[in-house]
Amino acid sequence: MPYAHLGVGARPGVPADEVLALVGAVLRAAGLTSAHVRSLATLDARAAEPGVVGAAAALGVPVRGYAAERLAAVRVPHPSALPLAATGTPSVAEAAALLAACDDAGLRDVGADGGGRPSAVGAGLPAEGAARPGAGGVLLVPKRKSRRVTCALATFVPVRPNEDAPDVRLLPRAYGYIAGEPGSPPTIPTPHTTAAMDTYTDSDTHDLRHHGDAEVQDEKLIDLAVNVRTNTPPDWLRERIADSLTGLAAYPDGRAARAAVAERHDLPPNRALLTAGAAEAFVLLARALPVRRPVVVHPQFTEPEAALRDAGHEVGRVLLREEDGFRLDPSAVPEDADLVVIGNPTNPTSVLHPAATITALARPGRILVVDEAFMDAVPGERESLAGRTDVPGLVVLRSLTKTWGLAGLRIGYVLAEPETVAALERTQPLWPVSTPALVAAEACMSRGALAEAEHAAHRIGVERAHLLAGLAEFDEVRTVAGAEGPFVLLRTDGADAVRERLRSLGFAVRRGDTFPGLDRNWLRLAVRDRVTTNRFLQALDQALLIGG
Repeated sequence: MPYAHLGVGARPGVPADEVLALVGAVLRAAGLTSAHVRSLATLDARAAEPGVVGAAAALGVPVRGYAAERLAAVRVPHPSALPLAATGTPSVAEAAALLAACDDAGLRDVGADGGGRPSAVGAGLPAEGAARPGAGGVLLVPKRKSRRVTCALATFVPVRPNEDAPDVRLLPRAYGYIAGEPGSPPTIPTPHTTAAMDTYTDSDTHDLRHHGDAEVQDEKLIDLAVNVRTNTPPDWLRERIADSLTGLAAYPDGRAARAAVAERHDLPPNRALLTAGAAEAFVLLARALPVRRPVVVHPQFTEPEAALRDAGHEVGRVLLREEDGFRLDPSAVPEDADLVVIGNPTNPTSVLHPAATITALARPGRILVVDEAFMDAVPGERESLAGRTDVPGLVVLRSLTKTWGLAGLRIGYVLAEPETVAALERTQPLWPVSTPALVAAEACMSRGALAEAEHAAHRIGVERAHLLAGLAEFDEVRTVAGAEGPFVLLRTDGADAVRERLRSLGFAVRRGDTFPGLDRNWLRLAVRDRVTTNRFLQALDQALLIGG
């Protein structure tokens, strides 16, 4: 994790305790500690404030003071009228944090104007029509506010060429998505107790076979509906797949890929099974295991329930509730359930459940299926259960589709007890995974690939924070707190109509009403680069205004 830099805007006379309280909240929002902080940056006129100096001393970092004209040169994503009038910059906290990140990286000339000052391109959002630099400061946490302090957190992250944004349609900006001074900053999620939940066994009208790809078929729309990372597969992976085509005359041999998957999770090969995507694994589980009372925890990916129903099972549902943050209470799952399916992080809520909460579902005689299709988009894969052998009945599903852009190749895998793997394998047809898919699986288990995936996960976190900060400016929109996946779930009245208006403006988003537990007022958005996100926020502003 690169060092981070705090930007602080403070009123005269603010005590150090108030500064430190907000700094602590910002660091918790980023999942960091004071050990990651390199400096505290502010307006030079505030650099000698006792409260600012005291806070920096408590953190053990220097104070960096920037002249008002340097701060004013930085284009910030969340401008406010009050600091603009007082200091000439629309956000002291964000501008100072971004400047400090660039200066610490020694990039005073990257994206700078003639005086060597980081400009809109080098430190903040890219100016429209400007070329993106090779590197720059990015906000990890947009500004947060207390009564007398604002605080933001930034770091320096290189932008690799294959992560540049694709060309997108620039909508006429009749209205800005920043509508003046927001009433309050986004709230920081806090732990809470989940209330009792309801269990359903009846079929209903949710279209369990609807998936995000249906939102973009047959139309040229900017895609925020499908949770596949953009600009993938990377060139090196394309080349490995292309090279495998010379061996198509031979039947697939999955031994090397299976061994690579097992080694990646420190497991023996008999605990791993390659599948034609995670979707095939759900079908195998539904057909191969002699379960009597399967339960699916919703809202979540609907394919597990669809596969179970197709196999003749009556499926119970545990519906997590918005008022509980869509977080799991293990006691809500019926004791007699002999197969339980849950996603982590969960699609579509983006909630990452603690590993201990999920393992509390394990029981003798119960199969516990954890869909970790998006776990490699979580930095450090914290809360993952892959590789655990101490949880009875555990089955972990993984997909290579999302991070590596392999939806068309169909490749995933199962990690489970040897007896379960053998039962699933007996249900598979011969040669279920193609040679190119097996080659891709083996390649994605290499150290270099895992390092690239980790880098991408950190980038997703930065871009997700930017998306959430933009959404927080809309009074009509609320998002599920604590998102950890490469997508966010939002609620707005009449979201189904908003979705259609967004389509007319060139954007596809995922409808939420096909997920049990959600209705027509929900939408799921894939995290994209900030250029795409900014244009989407403009379109959303227009879509909401048209509806209002």
